[in-house]
Amino acid sequence: MQDGLQAIDEGSGDGETVNTVFRAVHSIKGGAGAFGLDALVGFAHRFETALDEVRSGRLTADGEVLRLFFTGSDILADLVRDSRDGLETDEARISPVRDALDRLVPAADAPGEADTDALDFQPLTLALDLGLDDGAEQQADTATWSIRFHPTRALFESGNEPLFLFRALRDLGALTVLCHDDEVPPLDAIEDPEAPHAWWAFELSTTEGEAAIRECFDFVEDLCQLEIRPLSEAPVIALPDPEALGAAPDAAPPGTAGREPPPEADPAPPPATATPEAGNPGPAAATPRATVRVDLERIDRLVNLVGEIVINQAMLSQSVEAAGIPPNSPVRAGLEEFLQLTRDIQESVMMIRAQPVKSLFQRMARIVREASATIGKEVRLRTEGENTEVDKTVIERLADPLTHMIRNAVDHGLESGEAREAQGKSRVGTVHLRAFHRSGRIVIEVADDGGGIDREKVLAKAIARGLIEPDSQLSDQEIDNLLFLPGFSTADEVSSLSGRGVGMDVVRNAIQALGGRISITSARGEGTSFSISLPLTLAVLDGMVVRVAGETIVVPLNAILETLALGPQDIRSLGPTTQVVRIRERFLPLFDLGAELGYRAPLDDYTGQIVLLIGQEDGASAAVVVDAIEDQRQVVIKGLHDSYGRVPRIAAATILGDGQIALILDPVDLVARADGRTRQPKPATDPKPLPENTGLTA
Repeated sequence: MQDGLQAIDEGSGDGETVNTVFRAVHSIKGGAGAFGLDALVGFAHRFETALDEVRSGRLTADGEVLRLFFTGSDILADLVRDSRDGLETDEARISPVRDALDRLVPAADAPGEADTDALDFQPLTLALDLGLDDGAEQQADTATWSIRFHPTRALFESGNEPLFLFRALRDLGALTVLCHDDEVPPLDAIEDPEAPHAWWAFELSTTEGEAAIRECFDFVEDLCQLEIRPLSEAPVIALPDPEALGAAPDAAPPGTAGREPPPEADPAPPPATATPEAGNPGPAAATPRATVRVDLERIDRLVNLVGEIVINQAMLSQSVEAAGIPPNSPVRAGLEEFLQLTRDIQESVMMIRAQPVKSLFQRMARIVREASATIGKEVRLRTEGENTEVDKTVIERLADPLTHMIRNAVDHGLESGEAREAQGKSRVGTVHLRAFHRSGRIVIEVADDGGGIDREKVLAKAIARGLIEPDSQLSDQEIDNLLFLPGFSTADEVSSLSGRGVGMDVVRNAIQALGGRISITSARGEGTSFSISLPLTLAVLDGMVVRVAGETIVVPLNAILETLALGPQDIRSLGPTTQVVRIRERFLPLFDLGAELGYRAPLDDYTGQIVLLIGQEDGASAAVVVDAIEDQRQVVIKGLHDSYGRVPRIAAATILGDGQIALILDPVDLVARADGRTRQPKPATDPKPLPENTGLTA
């Protein structure tokens, strides 16, 4: 439903898109009716009726109508949540939208209370011969369909009740049901109580098409064998292999009691529909993918156990190395296989936790609609990369900071409609939400096409609030970063969305707690973009183990572009305490990791030292000096935030193979905070005395 409405809003939808949205609402209504959720059924029925006006061409879905449909989809989601959690329905919020939907429908067709009452579903015991023929007269444009329905074991194991499917068919027209129950054994002879032994044949006379008939089986289409054909084309009834439906292998095919096929007709093969049975698939062409719902705590425990395996593997490797076992020995070969197996297990577990960011992006679409309605702006959200996958834990913890950023983009980033028109822009502002992978990390961007950051105003506000000194000389980037200071806000007055100085500092803290970074780019009059860079997983990473001043440090491998050794011709001085290195006609800043972390003073000479070329998010690079490179390995991430808070320049910690704890470097934060001291300042010397009788005074 959300995807369809978004396609219509973007102008890429067609008649079938409207039908898809209509069927989605209809399915919600049917599912709610099966559980007696009257409030949800009633609202969905009105929504469905309004959509039917669009489907029939009597109403155009644009402007206010489309915004109403988006609000209706939000309320449907709220009603589902309230029903799930047993919460009270907010009638004050629902009633105006329900009335607005009714106004879209001509008075003669407007749904009344009687319609809602007629949608009440009461569960009944399943009878094998349902006798649902209502004897309705067929109209001139009525078609008759032949339907064969073979349930599989999985249909019953998932709690589905065929009776509800048959009632949905009955609502489409005149229905005749024939149950083939010849092979249903006596109760005391049933060996496998979960195996299906009966199947059904239907004749349905209806003005609806095949799509409406298939819609009745939406929830079970992968759990049954289904054939739908016009009666004129319907073949003689033929059953699939009994083993495919869970019957005993030696059982004879069920009979065709009640309607015998003409003797001269050739039996047709059963429909080649997938069945999830594990045994002989019979005529099935493919097996549908089964899913299992698992508690997240169990997956987290599995992730932790995989982390312990990684640590154990590192310990074994170190023990083998210390024992002097030759590389071509069976022990080494077995250890290499263990290493590969460990990596495969770790990647598989990470895939279990990985989820696309689409669900998060859909929540942000609602935030945009509600925020823009609150302050009276017209705003459209554009999304890209919805199928980009990231760890589920990351997605959950991104919701709050991303909500802050979206609201800020709507409130602060975008101008009012009148101001935009005066600048020659479209009255409707646009917020872009993108997700993509880069260098082993996920990047999420929130960008608007508004007025950009007013840096003069930001600087003045910061000085007025005492956040910086009045005579401070700041670059554009430093001014932009003032937005992340606690208590900072550019709003002139407090609104329901912003103005209290709480927001962007919370965003940065939340992102940093995830091991991520956030940066800003802005152009006056063109808009602002916030870029969040996050690790794909919070459990394991590939790292390079280095030594600095006798300490062991792990540097994330995805941040290292290359390694090299410095020659005397590569180093250039830049000021009294800093140096740069020349690499392929480029001059890059040189940072001494030991000095930056406070382990030792800068070295006297860096000739022959090893440097790691670190890549930045913006494409820039820096050279970081280390004493030695020891190993490249997979390490388990152990967070420090809960115990120590945010540690500058350090992302996390890990346990090495010898049991030693090593810090995991945050290379980008290191570069951002570096003071660049790679030379000891020369001590000041006393000025030489002036010669006598020069006539000069010091």
